Amino acid sequence: MAGHSKWAQIKRQKGATDAKRGQVFTKLAREITVAARLGGPDPDANSRLRIAIQKARAENMPNDNIKRAIERASGEGGADTYDEIYYEGFGPGGAAVMVKALTDNRNRTVGEVRSVFTRAGGSLGETGSVNYLFDQLGLITVKAAGADPDELALLAIDAGAQDIKTEDGAVEVYTAPTDLKLVQDALAGQGVEIEDAAITMQPKTTLDLDEAETLKNLRLLERLEDLDDVQEVYSNLEVSDAVLAQV
Repeated sequence: MAGHSKWAQIKRQKGATDAKRGQVFTKLAREITVAARLGGPDPDANSRLRIAIQKARAENMPNDNIKRAIERASGEGGADTYDEIYYEGFGPGGAAVMVKALTDNRNRTVGEVRSVFTRAGGSLGETGSVNYLFDQLGLITVKAAGADPDELALLAIDAGAQDIKTEDGAVEVYTAPTDLKLVQDALAGQGVEIEDAAITMQPKTTLDLDEAETLKNLRLLERLEDLDDVQEVYSNLEVSDAVLAQV
């Protein structure tokens, strides 16, 4: 069973209120374009594209924007080419950090990522320096909406889930990456309201630091996510309830 960091929970809470995330449509469009380029423009046959479109619609991205992003994958509407890159590093106190970026300029992106790590008192590491500390898993976030979490857990297990966790009224369902769509469809078929579904990097174990170091790491993670080229940030940082209340 993988460890559980509250960073994902913090992101969910901030996502509804954080006005800084004005570049969200740009990031969503990049993910749609890359997904369509790698797996084709049909979301029914391309699970990554399907998930990207679901996220875009959840953020109220206009359908015209989604369509243009898919067209860019074939060179229509502008030939944008993005590389998917994972950066690995350490935050203050040794917290492991994985950064997923989509970029059309590797030199620009690595420079920006390195600068954020350095200013936060961390360091950008070599490839392989921290990825062994994470498992790649499918993650489905379900709105409990008054339903019994135990009942939802049983439904998820019957659908093929590997693990289930409950956080603040939301149920997190973990699957093998290849089973994400299968479990998602099975839950949706049972009338379960799905908030999000994605491939994630889940820490195998988490790291507890003191309050000051934890807050420094949270600032690092937020600044990384604010970079235009960064799509996702993962960490093995554990966040206490006391620190969680501050953010």
